[in-house]
Amino acid sequence: MFNVEARSSKIVKVAFLGGAGWKKEDLPYQGAHDTAKILAENGFEVYNGGGPGVMRASTEGAHAGGGKAMAITYHPSATKRHYEGVDKENRFDNEIITLDYFDRTKVMLQTTDAHIVFNGSIGTLSELGMTWISSWIHFPDSKPIILFGDFWNEHIGLIKKNMLLDHGEEEMMKICHSAQEVLEYLQSFN
Repeated sequence: MFNVEARSSKIVKVAFLGGAGWKKEDLPYQGAHDTAKILAENGFEVYNGGGPGVMRASTEGAHAGGGKAMAITYHPSATKRHYEGVDKENRFDNEIITLDYFDRTKVMLQTTDAHIVFNGSIGTLSELGMTWISSWIHFPDSKPIILFGDFWNEHIGLIKKNMLLDHGEEEMMKICHSAQEVLEYLQSFN
Protein backbone atom coordinates (compact mmCIF):
# COMPACT_ATOMS: atom_id res chain seq x y z
CA MET A 1 0.00 0.00 0.00
CA PHE A 2 2.86 2.40 0.74
CA ASN A 3 4.23 4.24 -2.25
CA VAL A 4 7.83 4.83 -1.24
CA GLU A 5 8.38 7.35 -4.03
CA ALA A 6 5.39 9.43 -2.88
CA ARG A 7 6.90 10.26 0.53
CA SER A 8 8.04 13.85 0.65
CA SER A 9 10.37 13.53 3.63
CA LYS A 10 13.06 11.16 4.83
CA ILE A 11 12.56 8.91 7.80
CA VAL A 12 14.92 9.91 10.59
CA LYS A 13 13.00 9.84 13.90
CA VAL A 14 11.70 6.43 14.95
CA ALA A 15 9.27 5.79 17.83
CA PHE A 16 9.68 2.62 19.90
CA LEU A 17 6.36 1.52 21.38
CA GLY A 18 5.86 -1.54 23.55
CA GLY A 19 5.49 -3.11 26.95
CA ALA A 20 6.95 -1.55 30.09
CA GLY A 21 7.09 -4.87 31.91
CA TRP A 22 9.75 -6.60 29.80
CA LYS A 23 13.13 -7.43 31.36
CA LYS A 24 16.55 -7.84 29.71
CA GLU A 25 16.11 -11.59 29.28
CA ASP A 26 12.77 -11.20 27.42
CA LEU A 27 12.60 -11.34 23.63
CA PRO A 28 10.75 -8.00 23.19
CA TYR A 29 13.42 -6.24 25.28
CA GLN A 30 16.20 -7.82 23.25
CA GLY A 31 14.43 -7.05 19.97
CA ALA A 32 13.98 -3.39 20.92
CA HIS A 33 17.61 -3.10 22.03
CA ASP A 34 19.00 -4.70 18.88
CA THR A 35 16.70 -2.70 16.61
CA ALA A 36 17.59 0.62 18.27
CA LYS A 37 21.28 -0.26 18.06
CA ILE A 38 21.28 -1.01 14.33
CA LEU A 39 19.10 2.01 13.59
CA ALA A 40 21.41 4.32 15.59
CA GLU A 41 24.42 2.86 13.78
CA ASN A 42 22.73 3.88 10.53
CA GLY A 43 21.82 7.46 11.47
CA PHE A 44 18.25 7.05 12.75
CA GLU A 45 17.13 8.81 15.93
CA VAL A 46 15.43 6.79 18.69
CA TYR A 47 12.35 8.07 20.57
CA ASN A 48 10.52 6.39 23.44
CA GLY A 49 8.27 7.16 26.40
CA GLY A 50 11.03 7.27 29.02
CA GLY A 51 9.79 4.24 30.93
CA PRO A 52 11.09 0.74 31.56
CA GLY A 53 10.87 -2.33 29.31
CA VAL A 54 10.92 -1.66 25.57
CA MET A 55 11.52 2.03 26.25
CA ARG A 56 14.65 1.47 28.33
CA ALA A 57 15.82 -1.22 25.89
CA SER A 58 15.61 1.22 22.98
CA THR A 59 17.59 3.86 24.89
CA GLU A 60 20.29 1.32 25.74
CA GLY A 61 20.34 0.11 22.15
CA ALA A 62 20.64 3.65 20.77
CA HIS A 63 23.61 4.30 23.05
CA ALA A 64 25.23 0.97 22.10
CA GLY A 65 24.90 2.03 18.46
CA GLY A 66 26.56 5.40 19.07
CA GLY A 67 23.32 7.39 18.98
CA LYS A 68 21.08 9.27 21.35
CA ALA A 69 17.59 8.65 22.69
CA MET A 70 14.81 11.20 23.08
CA ALA A 71 12.11 10.53 25.68
CA ILE A 72 8.59 11.92 25.46
CA THR A 73 7.41 11.69 29.04
CA TYR A 74 4.51 12.33 31.36
CA HIS A 75 5.10 13.07 35.06
CA PRO A 76 1.79 12.71 36.91
CA SER A 77 1.28 14.83 40.03
CA ALA A 78 0.42 11.68 42.01
CA THR A 79 1.40 8.04 41.58
CA LYS A 80 -0.88 6.17 39.19
CA ARG A 81 -1.36 2.51 40.03
CA HIS A 82 -1.37 1.34 36.41
CA TYR A 83 1.15 3.73 34.87
CA GLU A 84 4.84 2.89 34.88
CA GLY A 85 6.04 6.49 34.92
CA VAL A 86 9.53 7.63 34.03
CA ASP A 87 12.18 4.99 34.68
CA LYS A 88 15.28 6.19 36.55
CA GLU A 89 17.24 3.42 34.77
CA ASN A 90 16.23 4.80 31.35
CA ARG A 91 19.08 7.25 30.80
CA PHE A 92 17.71 9.06 27.76
CA ASP A 93 19.59 12.09 26.42
CA ASN A 94 16.77 14.59 25.91
CA GLU A 95 13.23 14.88 27.20
CA ILE A 96 9.95 16.43 26.13
CA ILE A 97 7.49 16.54 29.04
CA THR A 98 3.80 16.28 28.14
CA LEU A 99 0.55 16.93 29.98
CA ASP A 100 -0.84 13.39 30.36
CA TYR A 101 -0.60 9.84 29.03
CA PHE A 102 -2.62 10.53 25.88
CA ASP A 103 -0.65 13.70 25.17
CA ARG A 104 2.56 11.68 25.56
CA THR A 105 1.40 9.23 22.88
CA LYS A 106 0.14 12.00 20.60
CA VAL A 107 3.38 13.96 20.81
CA MET A 108 5.40 10.77 20.28
CA LEU A 109 3.46 9.90 17.13
CA GLN A 110 3.48 13.45 15.76
CA THR A 111 7.18 14.04 16.44
CA THR A 112 8.44 10.87 14.76
CA ASP A 113 8.55 9.64 11.15
CA ALA A 114 7.96 5.90 11.70
CA HIS A 115 6.58 3.76 14.51
CA ILE A 116 7.77 0.33 15.66
CA VAL A 117 5.33 -1.57 17.89
CA PHE A 118 6.75 -4.37 20.04
CA ASN A 119 4.79 -6.78 22.21
CA GLY A 120 3.15 -5.19 25.22
CA SER A 121 -0.10 -4.77 27.09
CA ILE A 122 -3.16 -2.56 26.75
CA GLY A 123 -1.04 0.62 26.66
CA THR A 124 0.75 -0.79 23.63
CA LEU A 125 -2.61 -1.69 22.11
CA SER A 126 -3.76 1.92 22.54
CA GLU A 127 -0.55 3.19 20.89
CA LEU A 128 -1.06 0.82 17.97
CA GLY A 129 -4.64 2.00 17.58
CA MET A 130 -3.60 5.65 17.63
CA THR A 131 -0.82 5.28 15.05
CA TRP A 132 -2.96 3.05 12.83
CA ILE A 133 -5.94 5.42 12.68
CA SER A 134 -3.69 8.46 12.32
CA SER A 135 -1.91 6.86 9.36
CA TRP A 136 -5.24 5.87 7.82
CA ILE A 137 -6.67 9.38 8.19
CA HIS A 138 -3.56 11.02 6.71
CA PHE A 139 -3.12 8.52 3.86
CA PRO A 140 -1.22 8.84 1.50
CA ASP A 141 0.97 10.92 3.86
CA SER A 142 1.03 8.04 6.33
CA LYS A 143 3.91 7.16 8.60
CA PRO A 144 5.21 3.61 8.31
CA ILE A 145 4.08 1.28 11.09
CA ILE A 146 6.25 -1.74 11.86
CA LEU A 147 4.90 -4.56 13.99
CA PHE A 148 7.87 -6.41 15.47
CA GLY A 149 7.39 -10.16 15.82
CA ASP A 150 5.53 -12.99 14.17
CA PHE A 151 2.81 -13.03 16.86
CA TRP A 152 1.30 -9.96 15.18
CA ASN A 153 0.04 -12.14 12.29
CA GLU A 154 -2.49 -13.78 14.59
CA HIS A 155 -3.59 -10.48 16.17
CA ILE A 156 -4.10 -8.71 12.85
CA GLY A 157 -5.84 -11.83 11.52
CA LEU A 158 -8.34 -11.69 14.42
CA ILE A 159 -8.98 -8.00 13.77
CA LYS A 160 -9.54 -8.65 10.07
CA LYS A 161 -11.88 -11.55 10.86
CA ASN A 162 -13.96 -9.83 13.55
CA MET A 163 -13.98 -6.11 12.78
CA LEU A 164 -14.92 -3.85 9.91
CA LEU A 165 -11.79 -2.95 7.96
CA ASP A 166 -11.77 -0.97 4.75
CA HIS A 167 -9.70 -2.31 1.89
CA GLY A 168 -6.06 -1.66 2.60
CA GLU A 169 -6.14 -0.74 6.29
CA GLU A 170 -4.14 -3.80 7.33
CA GLU A 171 -1.66 -3.20 4.51
CA MET A 172 -0.50 0.00 6.21
CA MET A 173 1.57 -2.09 8.58
CA LYS A 174 4.61 -4.27 7.97
CA ILE A 175 5.46 -7.19 10.21
CA CYS A 176 9.22 -7.51 10.72
CA HIS A 177 11.02 -10.36 12.47
CA SER A 178 14.51 -8.93 13.01
CA ALA A 179 16.40 -5.71 13.57
CA GLN A 180 18.01 -6.08 10.14
CA GLU A 181 14.60 -6.38 8.47
CA VAL A 182 13.42 -3.20 10.23
CA LEU A 183 16.55 -1.36 9.06
CA GLU A 184 16.12 -2.45 5.46
CA TYR A 185 12.44 -1.53 5.45
CA LEU A 186 13.06 1.96 6.84
CA GLN A 187 15.99 2.52 4.48
CA SER A 188 13.69 1.76 1.55
CA PHE A 189 11.87 5.04 2.29
CA ASN A 190 15.01 7.22 2.20
